[in-house]
Amino acid sequence: MEIEQILDLIYPLPELSKLKLQHCVKEVNYTKGHLLLRADKIETTIYFIRKGIARAYANRDDNEVTFWFGKEGDTVLSMKSYVANQKGYEDIELLEDCDLYELKSEKLQKLFEDDIHIANWGRKFAEKELVKTEERLISRQFRTATERYKELLTDYPHLIQRVQLGHIASYLGISQVSLSRIRAEIK
Repeated sequence: MEIEQILDLIYPLPELSKLKLQHCVKEVNYTKGHLLLRADKIETTIYFIRKGIARAYANRDDNEVTFWFGKEGDTVLSMKSYVANQKGYEDIELLEDCDLYELKSEKLQKLFEDDIHIANWGRKFAEKELVKTEERLISRQFRTATERYKELLTDYPHLIQRVQLGHIASYLGISQVSLSRIRAEIK
């Protein structure tokens, strides 16, 4: 997915503002298994996924708990670092070789000060991320594991072929055995 499309998915910008923002973005490539962002560190970079898959997870009692998957067109960042300039709580690992667009937070903050359209784009971005987080929380609290799995299949149909079942089970908050049982029941 091209950067213009990704930016427009967040919030359409006037052409001049979009060009200013694009000028601050550079393309980078990392291999599968690379830790893009690290917990307990203030992260100063925002990424947009051009091609590939990533996951966010936190370590809990020597266990990795996956709570987010990102695919083409998604934004990758530590929200706590972005909003509060504080150390994040998540590691973000690339599950495939990835082509990414990289944007330094400092450059984005300067653009927010200089261009009201980009500032509004940033506000819409934060609002959309808040809604996604709220939807994940509500799904985890009020839906059964089977309902969450079906929702995952509907929202991210190709994820099942691209992500290890252990990561999917962790994301759903269940064991891999339970996931296998749910998958067998659905077939």
